[in-house]
Amino acid sequence: MNEGSDAAVRQSEPLLRITEIFLSIQGEAEQVGWPTVFIRLTGCPLRCHYCDTAYAFHGGEKLALSRILDRVAGFGVRHVCVTGGEPLAQRHCLLLLRRLCDQGYTVSLETSGAIDVAAVDPRVIKVIDIKTPGSGEAHRNRWENLDYLRPGDQLKFVICDRADFDWASATVRERRLADRCTVLFSPSYGQLEPASLAEWILAERLPVRFQLQLHKVLWGERPGV
Repeated sequence: MNEGSDAAVRQSEPLLRITEIFLSIQGEAEQVGWPTVFIRLTGCPLRCHYCDTAYAFHGGEKLALSRILDRVAGFGVRHVCVTGGEPLAQRHCLLLLRRLCDQGYTVSLETSGAIDVAAVDPRVIKVIDIKTPGSGEAHRNRWENLDYLRPGDQLKFVICDRADFDWASATVRERRLADRCTVLFSPSYGQLEPASLAEWILAERLPVRFQLQLHKVLWGERPGV
């Protein structure tokens, strides 16, 4: 295929709006610690009070799917995380996830849980963020998404204060979430002391996994890590 026809093919491909693609250490969930390529899609319909990626709400660059895949391949690692913003707000995200799986990557999706995950490729590890009252977006939780959880998927609660913890604890128990998949509790960065959350989990004998955002421990709160 010559350069002109190659360009024409790329122009006909699905486009996704991308804020950044970068290599880092996975800082969260069960994949924590792995060198991982992050594909951060632009845009999000939610406005959580603790959001650390507001820079991804707008802007970004439109990239053809094959360009994205080429950039991912250039990093030479096998773990890929598709995140946002809210990646599922872009309809071609589902195709991106499928193509990444087809190419043999271990693929995870970080999603707010406010958008239907039924069509997500079953090979993808879904990390669904259950919004607490402290987020300001708890009314956006799409509880039907729980029906599509698989054993390798994960649910994440970002805990802002004791009231959030009590709400999240009741949700875990009433909905028997720990029987469905791994449940992660994370302190809201800069808002809740990590030790306090750890102590509450221990006191309640709660069947959840405590986590810190490792990338922020290493590099602080900034884009591209």
